[in-house]
Amino acid sequence: MKHTLHQRGYSLRKFSELTSIDTATISRIINGKRKATPEHLQRFAECLNIPASELFLAAGYSVEPRMTDLQSSIADIQSLLAHSNLNTQAYNMANMEEELAKYELFSQTEEGKKTILKKFEQKLAKAGSAGPYIQFLSSMYEKFRLNKGTWAERALIGSALIYFIVPTDLIPDYIFPLGYIDDAIAVNHIVQKLHLKNPSFFN
Repeated sequence: MKHTLHQRGYSLRKFSELTSIDTATISRIINGKRKATPEHLQRFAECLNIPASELFLAAGYSVEPRMTDLQSSIADIQSLLAHSNLNTQAYNMANMEEELAKYELFSQTEEGKKTILKKFEQKLAKAGSAGPYIQFLSSMYEKFRLNKGTWAERALIGSALIYFIVPTDLIPDYIFPLGYIDDAIAVNHIVQKLHLKNPSFFN
């Protein structure tokens, strides 16, 4: 991050003013003398206009769910929510599937299709390119854009893309990194469903 600050021409004092984090704290974080909290990293990302995921990964935070075990990933989020003061709705597979089912129908309407085609790429740029689920999303977007697959497959793809795009799903995007992990779990759930329907879908 020191290099980025230098590129932007920000002194520690100026960066402190922009982020409302005291200079001494920023200095210790940059010099590896203390670990940045998620709140610090979110403010840094907003100020520097870079994907928060990049800073979280650089700081050693895991922002990828366990891609082969959805229940364990959901349990991880439930545990983090239980130890926080975040006011969110109940987080479980049933609620996620309910949200995705709504998005399946919406994604097949003209408004839903326009939302995906207009907003996917800008949301992708915001999220950054970290993690395998981004690759799945990009592949799904291309299939959706080119109208490939059966109606049922396109509906599943659409549900994952809308879930990713909408900032206020089960866990809002601003609750980072949980909002990011929530999106990844939803996408992985849809990937598994598509694979069951058609094992060669992503080949």
